Amino acid sequence: MNTQSPLPQGTRVDLVLLSQMVEPGARVLDVGCGDGALLRLLAETRDVDARGIEISQAGVNQCVARGLSVVQGDADTDLVNYPDNAFDYAILSQTIQATRRPREVLEQLLRIGRRAIVSFPNFGHWRIRAQIMFRGRMPVTPNLYSAWYDTPNIHFCTIKDFAALCHELDAGVERSIALNAYGKPLGLKIPYVMQNLIGEQAIFLLSR
Repeated sequence: MNTQSPLPQGTRVDLVLLSQMVEPGARVLDVGCGDGALLRLLAETRDVDARGIEISQAGVNQCVARGLSVVQGDADTDLVNYPDNAFDYAILSQTIQATRRPREVLEQLLRIGRRAIVSFPNFGHWRIRAQIMFRGRMPVTPNLYSAWYDTPNIHFCTIKDFAALCHELDAGVERSIALNAYGKPLGLKIPYVMQNLIGEQAIFLLSR
């Protein structure tokens, strides 16, 4: 008999995939948790001890209104305040490209969590390459929808870039998934070079 709680209506597919990487009952810190959609999903479907940190007061207010344990804080400066191995999972969903020091933020995630889960938009997708090559302009896509002057993203990277950073930090890649623009997995076990070309987003499960 399936006793798993039904998914909330309208749940993003990429958040479902991410949540499935988390062991039931784990201690989780969601960094840059936004409105708390992932925290709520984890609490309802994985029975985790879910905590969050969010830079915007509006996001914190939304989370608190949902009954979630979230504090206001900045990933670039406040993760140093958490002790080593304080959580089973430290999660950074669609946020690393908006941080000022992505390498340091990833190091902190790997320090405070036994595992880290990171998702991000892939700037190496063929559609982005084509827009730069043929139009000569910064791309706008369903997954990168803001114009260059209005985007919160300040450090674009590709799947290959992120994999190289993991290697530099001696972080083990336990699993990686390439997704389309709507958060659905490509369904193929392909090397990074192909993930980099046809994946519009990626999720990495990391450990040290």
